[in-house]
Amino acid sequence: MKFRSSLIVAFLSLAVLGVQTVARADEERPAGVRGEILVWLDDARDKLVELADAVPASKYSWRPAKGVRSPGEVFIHVDAANYGLPSFLGVKTPEGFDFMTFEKSLTKKEDIQKALKNSFEHAEKALREASDADMDKPAEFFGMKTTVRGGYLLVLAHAHEHLGQSIAYARVNGITPPWTAKQMAEQKEAAEKKAKEAEKSATAK
Repeated sequence: MKFRSSLIVAFLSLAVLGVQTVARADEERPAGVRGEILVWLDDARDKLVELADAVPASKYSWRPAKGVRSPGEVFIHVDAANYGLPSFLGVKTPEGFDFMTFEKSLTKKEDIQKALKNSFEHAEKALREASDADMDKPAEFFGMKTTVRGGYLLVLAHAHEHLGQSIAYARVNGITPPWTAKQMAEQKEAAEKKAKEAEKSATAK
């Protein structure tokens, strides 16, 4: 029962955070599917940027196994997709960008962090500039037929897929995701405050 209660509390906490995110998004983002995609693309962006900062430079080259992407390479892989996938939808890539070689072009933490922020700005700008009518236009990715909407859903899914991977990498290396650390600190502070108030009330009696 205790474990079940903890799961319910955690779920409700995440739900509240989600509602707050959507509420902010309603004020800043376009209506419809473009705005809905942007809500969760922003979520992936913010968390990946925080993780990229929290992971020490010495761990950027760590690998869970031979031949598997390192944390730094995962971040660059997300960058490449944010630049490259929209190009299938007619969006111009930054000058000098090469989908095939980009992932090998950066090695320093600060350069990777900068590219991560810039790549999300690029993808989100392209999505904002697309019209509602554009979203239904046909598109094709690696032989698979879809729509412009489907293309941006792929960008979104890809970002969250590698966010999950990056969280696992961080945990294995003893790094608590910053947003979780913040939530835990707030919960601890609230519990301590409640305990002090209870003690004060008991003393007064």
